[in-house]
Amino acid sequence: MNHILSCLCALSLSFLTVHISAQSDCDASRYRYTSAFESFDVSYDVEYGNAINTTGLSQSLVVDIYEPSGDDNTLRPLILLGHGGFFIGGDNDGPDVLALSQDLARMGYVVGSISYRLGVDNFLDISNALVRSVWRAYHDGKAAVRFFRKTAEEDGNPWGIDPDRIYVGGISAGAFIGLHMDYIDLDSEIPSQVDQSVPGMGGGLEGESGNPGYSSEIAGVVNIAGAIKTVDFMSEDGMPLVSVHGDNDGTVPYGSGMILLSGVPITEVDGSQTIHEAAESLGVESCFTTLEGAGHAAHVSDPDAYYQTLGTVSGALSSWICDEYEPLCGAYDYEAVGVKEWLLDSDGLWRAFPSLLASGQPLQVQWLQARGAGALWSYQIFDANGRQVTDGVGNSDWFSLPTTGLASGLYILRMTGIAGSQKFWVK
Repeated sequence: MNHILSCLCALSLSFLTVHISAQSDCDASRYRYTSAFESFDVSYDVEYGNAINTTGLSQSLVVDIYEPSGDDNTLRPLILLGHGGFFIGGDNDGPDVLALSQDLARMGYVVGSISYRLGVDNFLDISNALVRSVWRAYHDGKAAVRFFRKTAEEDGNPWGIDPDRIYVGGISAGAFIGLHMDYIDLDSEIPSQVDQSVPGMGGGLEGESGNPGYSSEIAGVVNIAGAIKTVDFMSEDGMPLVSVHGDNDGTVPYGSGMILLSGVPITEVDGSQTIHEAAESLGVESCFTTLEGAGHAAHVSDPDAYYQTLGTVSGALSSWICDEYEPLCGAYDYEAVGVKEWLLDSDGLWRAFPSLLASGQPLQVQWLQARGAGALWSYQIFDANGRQVTDGVGNSDWFSLPTTGLASGLYILRMTGIAGSQKFWVK
């Protein structure tokens, strides 16, 4: 009996130690302000799984992992973000996820920007084919969660994540992944369009994308301009949810309605407003910010929408993680004192992303020091041999720089009269 009591006491102490460790990092700055860390480190193209794609070929699934530089905490919340692109295109270093990944890492989170299987298997039956595309990505998202738990258990936790604090979601299609991962939890909810005998579609709710034997449970969902097939999937045991959506979104409905692809109706879904209302009625914790008058994924091109999006996500997450923090839902001054100086030191006066572009994809340029309304600035792009290939002028603090006509290869972007340059690749 004494032996049993000793074991129970030791077990209780271990749980208490984990809880204290998880809470001790809430230092009034971490998880809430981009000034918590000066910079971040990135591990690119880490393979987290492998699965059969729509072409019948085996595809490596990779994740870019962002970590705060110089951090000695070994139990950090992990946020897995999926990019947008209608399950047809997009990239895990695209402008919809890159700046968010960087700024959340500066706040102290570990962020995994995941790739997942893209494409449709039948363009003549696009509506049903896209349902299957969502299902493939749903399986890939679960494999990514299991991957981090597996590495924490078997490989010494190389990215210092807390397996009990894994949050999943993303932008548009990426948000679909997180929402469905949380709420589709019964075999009866597997879509009728899914034939599990087809390679790449089997494995039931967990799928076959990798890392079997580990849990794919998540602690919460990040939904930016996403939707779910129906809120009927939702239940009172759902995880906390944070959502941001423009009320003038013409791609993914703000409320309930039809998803459109290039004007073609695809399927009825329930968007963020309907999801938030359902969550509240079920007693599920939900934070929701409406971007007034904004279109789809407005944070990519509108600085104010980005401010509201990052603030809403980090405010909600930090409120869930840190019991002693004042609960926040909505935009707030997430920069805190000194962040501009740190950003300027680490990035210079401007930053550009993504570093890898598809042909014709615009490069996003963000000035870290306000230029003033109507202020003009000029740029030049050089190829790998130092030859200038194009130039142009920008007129705002956040600018989409066209790259149409650039062949595949390495390029260098420079600003007229401003020290520093940035490399990017066109594929």
